[in-house]
Amino acid sequence: MSYLGIGVSPGNVPVHHGSNLKVIDKRVRIIELILRCLILGLAIIGAVLIGTDSQVKVIFSIKKEAKFTDMKVLVFLVIANGLAAAYSLIQVLRCIFSMIRGSVLFNKPLAWVIFSGDQLMAYLSLAAVAAAAQSGVISKFGQPELQWMKVCNLYGKFCNQIGEGIASSVIVSLSMIALSGISAFSLFRLYGNNGGKSNAR
Repeated sequence: MSYLGIGVSPGNVPVHHGSNLKVIDKRVRIIELILRCLILGLAIIGAVLIGTDSQVKVIFSIKKEAKFTDMKVLVFLVIANGLAAAYSLIQVLRCIFSMIRGSVLFNKPLAWVIFSGDQLMAYLSLAAVAAAAQSGVISKFGQPELQWMKVCNLYGKFCNQIGEGIASSVIVSLSMIALSGISAFSLFRLYGNNGGKSNAR
């Protein structure tokens, strides 16, 4: 018996060392599911906003149509959003299945696959958003040194909808970065002292 009353059970009180770990596991899984659902929804919204955007303008009696395919960086962003949505759908189903079964369904190979996939999608979405944002700034303000005109003065509706799609994609990329941190936590804790116990749950 400890005189300070710290760290010693009298013998008739059950001590649960893993209860805090289970609470953390549950919270991490819920946060992961919420983030993956958010990414799924916003990636679809971003892809639809950009992919369906067009505006026709008559310039000197000539019809000019602005489409997202006119800028290859927007095509790249739509593809990146589509891949993020498809990947998130698979991961959402995995999360729901593991919650229903009441197990993490984690072993080291699976954890490495999820970690690698999350890293890849985070880099892909971040690169697509950065490139699209740079093109958006040039379209909005032009580049006088290179005699590039402001496109958004002519195609205001087109640029506004593209801006909404890029804003949605920014949230997707930030959520993917957060998820890659969560998957890193889930992976590397398997290599800690409780690695074997985590696999058994």
